[in-house]
Amino acid sequence: MRKPTIQDVAVKAGVGVGTVSRVLNNHPAVRGVTRDAVLKAISDLEYTPNPHARRIAGGKSYTISVLLPVLTTEFYTRLLDGLEAAFQEARYDVAIFPLLDRSRLERYLGSHTLAYQADGLVMATYNLQALFHEHRLRTQQPTVLVDAYAEHVDCAYMDNVTGGRLAGEHAVKAPGPIHAIWVETELDQLFQTRVFEDRRSGFMGALAAAGRGLGRECVSSFDTLAARNTAAQLLDAVQTEPGGVPCTVFASADLLAGALLDEMAVRGLQPGVDVRVIGFDNQPWAAARGITTLHQPVESMGYEAATLLLTRLNGYRGPARARRFEPSLIVRGSA
Repeated sequence: MRKPTIQDVAVKAGVGVGTVSRVLNNHPAVRGVTRDAVLKAISDLEYTPNPHARRIAGGKSYTISVLLPVLTTEFYTRLLDGLEAAFQEARYDVAIFPLLDRSRLERYLGSHTLAYQADGLVMATYNLQALFHEHRLRTQQPTVLVDAYAEHVDCAYMDNVTGGRLAGEHAVKAPGPIHAIWVETELDQLFQTRVFEDRRSGFMGALAAAGRGLGRECVSSFDTLAARNTAAQLLDAVQTEPGGVPCTVFASADLLAGALLDEMAVRGLQPGVDVRVIGFDNQPWAAARGITTLHQPVESMGYEAATLLLTRLNGYRGPARARRFEPSLIVRGSA
């Protein structure tokens, strides 16, 4: 049997080929009834668009480039899930470019690399405000930031200051010393993120408002072994101090909170009693471990960023839009 064509879909739906094409491209200028008829015809005929013909006919790649710091963390896996859900609905492919270090970011700032041959560009997490002001990101295609904020560009971002404040407001409810473990971030201004700086700002503000001070501050790289070593150092200090336990620790990422719980188990310390632990992220495994944490709607943030970019690709020419997402506190046994 020959494969059904776009012409077959048009005939069955009683519309022109152009209308079918607009439905396939998720163009807004199609009435709901007409769109439903075309989608039913596509389903009945089991029609699959030819991506090569689509690209040739439209003069577009139907590909979105996504520049990420890394690929190996749960946060970016969830972020990609949200981005891809929206792009797949609009029949766009996603090309992923992990940057990993400053040199790759510098290379991608050029306008002739493969990443810039897509119809649109998503850049995740980096503090790129200065780059936009300096006009170093000279892209011909629409660009959106996700998990980052900058003026004059579409962005969807998490309000980490509010997340830190909520953690602080919960920490001050309990007596005893309050400590914190922060994630070490890149010192180079071009290749850094404000995420953990903002979490610290919100947390310290909440402590100050309650008239409480912060005890020990530790810093760990975003690595399981490093996090465990940092947890051990903090607990060594806490357990040798008079009145050191019970205490509260804000671990500014769930990976740090998990490492702290592991080290506490070895020492016979009870979560929520001897040491109250507050994490941040609400990773998929956090509930099973009973971690009190800040939930981030990561998938929703990714989906919204993709939607902003798709509206640009569909003709929106208005001012830049910013979509703010707010973490929420989830209280479990660890605090």
